[in-house]
Amino acid sequence: LDGTLVGGLGDPAVAGALDLCLACKGCASDCPTGVDMATYKSEALHQRYDGEGSTERRPRSHRLLGRLPKWAALAAPVAPMVNASLKVPAFAKLARATAGVDQRRSLPTFATRTLRRSASTARLPETPDVWVWADSFTDHFLPGSGHAAIRVLEAAGLTVRVIEDDACCGLTWITTGQLTEAKRIAARTAATLAPYVASGVPVLGLEPSCTATLRSDLVELSDDPRAAEVAGGVLTFAELVARLDASRHGGLGLPDLTGVEVVAQPHCHQHAVMGWDADQRLLERLGATVTRVPGCCGLAGNFGMEKGHYEVSVAVAETHLLPTVRSHPDAVVLADGMSCKVQLDDLADVPAMHLAELLASRIQA
Repeated sequence: LDGTLVGGLGDPAVAGALDLCLACKGCASDCPTGVDMATYKSEALHQRYDGEGSTERRPRSHRLLGRLPKWAALAAPVAPMVNASLKVPAFAKLARATAGVDQRRSLPTFATRTLRRSASTARLPETPDVWVWADSFTDHFLPGSGHAAIRVLEAAGLTVRVIEDDACCGLTWITTGQLTEAKRIAARTAATLAPYVASGVPVLGLEPSCTATLRSDLVELSDDPRAAEVAGGVLTFAELVARLDASRHGGLGLPDLTGVEVVAQPHCHQHAVMGWDADQRLLERLGATVTRVPGCCGLAGNFGMEKGHYEVSVAVAETHLLPTVRSHPDAVVLADGMSCKVQLDDLADVPAMHLAELLASRIQA
């Protein structure tokens, strides 16, 4: 503000100040000023490594974790072999060291069949009742949440199709400050998803961090006017179910959750960008008792995976998430975001469910 940072956003002092920013976007909604420090951090990283005159080399964690969707797509055809290799302790240790991942962290397991590959659409009509956007995390790591959402919607008599086109939101490039590539990805994704949104058929996003990226960063990164249409046209699972349930006479016939105790960890980006109220209203309307965890899980994507951040990541989890889970041992733990699931698995050995998986588990065979 006063011009004393001679190096601008690329000044080492900025990097030092922002190193422990989780890029959770909580400040954008919780702080009275509404300043989105996650966006500032992305720009600062971009200036530091890609800015004019910059000679500093990016960390390996940026080149590997920051481009995770790219590596996941390359690994998809040989996912079983990759997973088997990562179970070998020596190989897993080498993989962590190469990627700049803390050795105390688990490594993600690749889906042996991606959501786009396993959700066959050969016998479905060209125009369904719902489109499912297969973001990179759901497609390559957690396709189960996609299948659960499809099961819930099909049980209500709806026709569901998975969008077969590749459309990455660019989140991992954004959080590591690789904004030149992120802008290219954003432009391509806006062009890819625009026809689906414009068709009038609801488009479902399952990974909250990716859906939030479409809602906020896509418009900031892309000059395509269709980006705003896409940003407002992709719905969370709770938003979609609430809309369809209200528009149907007699509703969707959703399963009864009476007697179900739920501990829910809303993803930070969902909390900051879309809000979690629709999820809470849906759960309580179906009869569940909901305890909502305040604050971040502490993993925050690549932040908690990188060397040098593990202790802070654990400390954040111990602030609210882990004590809440421990005090409700019989509760179903909900965490739609992949980061939150990884944190719970690593630190508490607790399997977490997506909201769609909870509803699907209550549908009679």
